[in-house]
Amino acid sequence: MVVFGLPAEQLYMYALLASGALTVLCVFFCDIADLKSGLPVFNLTVILAFIIFGSAIGFLMETATELSELVILAISGGAATVLTVVLYFLILLPLSAAESLSTYSEEPLPGQMANVIISIPVDGYGEVVLENCAGMISKRATGYNNEAIRQDEKVLIVEVNDGTLYVQASKPKTL
Repeated sequence: MVVFGLPAEQLYMYALLASGALTVLCVFFCDIADLKSGLPVFNLTVILAFIIFGSAIGFLMETATELSELVILAISGGAATVLTVVLYFLILLPLSAAESLSTYSEEPLPGQMANVIISIPVDGYGEVVLENCAGMISKRATGYNNEAIRQDEKVLIVEVNDGTLYVQASKPKTL
């Protein structure tokens, strides 16, 4: 079978090389090209995986067997479909779920307690550490009323603005 004046094995090789090159570009620019669709069929990673699997299997079968081109096309398409579905459900879907679990939001931070790890000078910045479901997080902090706060002091997060925590020293309760 000749398509565009090329034998089938050469066509499979060109498809493999092109999809491999697009995959490398996708690693660097995938956030731009991601269609954010609920259907995995429109996911660029899934499409490229299907083309890579299909063209690699087709090329290997063209060079190693004496089967007809249509049988090889059917086998490589079926195998690529199975491999792509396995890749999607066993690797890509769990990875995307894990990625969404590891992020945190700054919205619930006001009202939480933190510990100063780098002292906060008057009208300056220091660093606090707080614990949440994602683990220990250190953030830039400044005094809410521009007060100095010493290292190892407990503070209350009053406000969050542009990634900076505005904190005030927590006063110990007296009995």
